[in-house]
Formats: sequence, C-alpha cells, structure tokens
Amino acid sequence: MTINDQLCHIVPGKELSARIRDLQIRLKNQGLDGALVIQKADLFYYTGTTQNGWLYVPEDGDAVFMVFKSVERAKAEARLPVIPVLSPKKIPDILSQQGLGLPETLGLELDVLPAAQYLMFKEIFNTSHIQDVSFEIRSQRAVKSEFEIQCMQRAGLMADRVAEQVTQLIRPGMPEIELAGLLEAYARKLGHQGLIRMRLWDNHLFYGHIMCGAAAAVPGAFASPTAGAGLNPSIGQGPGRDVIRPNEPVLVDYVFSLDGYLADHTRIFSLGPLPDDLQKAHEAMLTIQESVRTAAVPGAVTGDLYDQMIAMADDLGYGDFFMGAFHPKIRFTAHGLGIELDEFPFIAKGQTQTLVPGMTLALEPKVVVPGKGVVGIENTWVVTDAGLDRLTRFPDAVCVV
Repeated sequence: MTINDQLCHIVPGKELSARIRDLQIRLKNQGLDGALVIQKADLFYYTGTTQNGWLYVPEDGDAVFMVFKSVERAKAEARLPVIPVLSPKKIPDILSQQGLGLPETLGLELDVLPAAQYLMFKEIFNTSHIQDVSFEIRSQRAVKSEFEIQCMQRAGLMADRVAEQVTQLIRPGMPEIELAGLLEAYARKLGHQGLIRMRLWDNHLFYGHIMCGAAAAVPGAFASPTAGAGLNPSIGQGPGRDVIRPNEPVLVDYVFSLDGYLADHTRIFSLGPLPDDLQKAHEAMLTIQESVRTAAVPGAVTGDLYDQMIAMADDLGYGDFFMGAFHPKIRFTAHGLGIELDEFPFIAKGQTQTLVPGMTLALEPKVVVPGKGVVGIENTWVVTDAGLDRLTRFPDAVCVV
C-alpha cells in the first residue's frame, strides 16, 4: 500500500493556487517582496499538508515549498512541487536555484514565531528587512471559500451527532470526566481528529469542556467565559470529578475537528427541569443570539455587535454574569474559526472589522452564575449575503433528559 492509498481529504490544487495568488496580492499591497510561511496551520492552508517545511511565497512567480520531513508524504498531500531540504540554512541556496534572490522585505508570522526561530531567520535572511505578515494571513483566512464552508458544514453535522449522543449517555451520579471520555470516544468514531489548533500562545484545548452545576462556574485562565476545575492545576480547565446531579445545568461545549476544519458548539443538558432562574437566563441568551443573528449582516462592525450584546445583557438583567462572573472577564462574545479555533473576526470590545460573506463565527452568549452553573448557547455560523446561516443545528433549548 502506497502513501497515496492511505491518505484522504486532499485539498484541491485549484484551491491552494487561489490562496497563494491571494496572498501575493496582499504582499504587494503591503510592500513585501516575499513571505516565509512556517506555522503548521498556515502551512496547511497554503499547501494542504503539515509536514515539516517552509513555504516561500514571492510577490510574483511560483511559490517554493521546501520540506525536511516527510518529503514523500508532503509530495502526496500537497498540490505544488516539493523540494527536499535538510536545513533552513539552505533556503537561500534553493531560492537562488529557483531564480530568486533574497527579498528586500520579508514577511514572517511574528504573532506565533518563537524568538529563537525569528533570530535564526534574521541571520539566514541577513540582507532582508523583516516585517510581520500575520495580519495579512489571518485576514485572508478569515474569509472562507466554498470548499472550506463545506468542510465546516460536515464538522457541524458531526457536532450535532455528539450532542445527540449526550442524551444516550448522561445519568445521575456520573462524574464529568466519565461523560467526557464516553463522548470523546464516540467523537473519534465519527472521525474527530483529536487535535484542536489554537493560535493564541500557550493556549490548549482537548475536545472542549463538559462541566456540571457549580463546577462549571469555576474561573480559569483559558480564553473563554468558562473554564471549570479540571482534573488538576497543571491543566486548570475542563471536566473534573464532580458528579452530575438532577436539576443542574450540564454544559457541553465541544469543538468537532474534522478534516482540518472546526465547528464549535455548546448545549445545556439537565436531568429534570432547571430552576426557573437558570431557565430564564438561558432563554435570555437565546434572545441575544437571535438579535445578533439579524444584525450580523455584511458590513456590520464587530465592535458594534459586541456593544449591542453587552447592552442587551444589561437590559435583560444579566450584565453582572454575562460572559463571566469574575474579573477580568473576557472581552469578546464571538470568535472566528476554521483551521484554528481563534481566527478572525472577533466580536469584541473596540473591534472595527466589518463582516463580509464567507466569514465564519462561533457566537456564544453565556451566563455564568457562581454557585449554580452556566447556561447559554454557542453555534457556528457563516456570513452570507443575507446574513448569518447556521452550521450547527441541534436544538438550542435546554435539553431535559
């Protein structure tokens, strides 16, 4: 059996070519002579593989994809020529062989590049002026192609199936971590790739968060309105050993990761009805979601949408607990997603980015009540000419089992 026989979900070559051409336009607009793409998520976006290598994209002409390991697999997965290279120090020689000199201005992903890597490439490209190209890359990746939206639609269908499975597995006295393990095994059977990529430095997520009752309101460092106690301080988030009890909210905030693309999804489950105050709080979050759904049309400003959501939470009486109950609160109510969980755009305080068709958002209005738990909703949406279209469709109401 060859490598090609074992591989699936190859990104079409036309898709990759279009992405590289778009980046070249952005390089010209920023006065950059070339960019060196290194980070795995960006490499996957432009080459279709995450094998260990370096993609040089000149302002004009063909991109040069240099791979250290595994060359054979990169050749099978990528839809552009692959040049073997044993060291990044050989990059200038390879560029010269391709008729390319060192660029006067070189773009690097400075938002994620470690300092040691930056210093190494500064020495390798010793005649080049280095600039940050991460904003251009992230802005491009924010607008999804039809191929990418289809990938995310499939991930959304799988997220819905995981939510449905909760109703078959949840029972009184079950520890959070037991429910998490059963759901994660089910997700793997559906094709969940396990790894959830995040761009924010030193942030990690394993599938997502399952938290019940008061444990769900435990704060933490993770860039989310919820964290949970987790199993130990070395992780400090996610499901722990608290047991699921009747008439308490069970938050299932899971990301489905399929064929490189994500769908984010939160639902509230309960063994028996919730107390009236938590039920009303959940319904208030659905009201906020509906308000943003109608307002988030092409041209809407993300910071304005954030202000709208904050004002609605205040008017509905949940301002103190909206998106967190402890200070400092997070200052976003929705985030972009695709290959990574924290892509552009962000519906966040002070943001000036406008929505355009093809952007994808995880919209997540939530109420965190200390001592009681978390209620609210999260769905993945795509911006269309007519507004937001849902990619995750499991019912939004509290699911009483």
